[in-house]
Amino acid sequence: MKSKKVSETYALKTEIVLPNDTNNLGNLMGGKLLHWMDVITAISAQRASNRTVVTVSVDFVEFKKSIPLGSVVILESRVTRTFNSSLEVRVDVAFENLGTGEKQSSNSAYYTFVAVDQSGRPIPVGNVEPETDPEKELYQGALQRRELRLLLAGRIKADQAKGLKEIFGIDQGISGHRPQGMDK
Repeated sequence: MKSKKVSETYALKTEIVLPNDTNNLGNLMGGKLLHWMDVITAISAQRASNRTVVTVSVDFVEFKKSIPLGSVVILESRVTRTFNSSLEVRVDVAFENLGTGEKQSSNSAYYTFVAVDQSGRPIPVGNVEPETDPEKELYQGALQRRELRLLLAGRIKADQAKGLKEIFGIDQGISGHRPQGMDK
């Protein structure tokens, strides 16, 4: 399977917040933003895999700043890493006040997708190759984020989370053990 550069999975989407997109406080509804985030991350995942993909999970999403009516919302996504049939995609959201030109960050999140065949069964995907230092950093952290997702979902046991053991400095598993230097 052919690998792709992370830059080949990049997607950009802009939307303007219209009255129908807002809550009764005049800010973009969270559900509308989550929809836009899901669409753009799926595009990145499909660019990486050339396959149909389905959303499996969305990591913690915090709405740090309200996005007011009339703002331009800027969404950027890229695949950070692929595994057997799954892909991790990061999305960053900002918004711009067209009157002042000021841009602010709103939030970011990681989406996980699985590539599927026409019957909905998982199928393998190719690798993505990070080129820049930020891409390499996201690629390296993807293993720990994946293990944490699987651990929290009960799909792996603590002693199977090798990447998490490395970052916590644990030799014999995660559960019931303290990080090195914390044994008092």
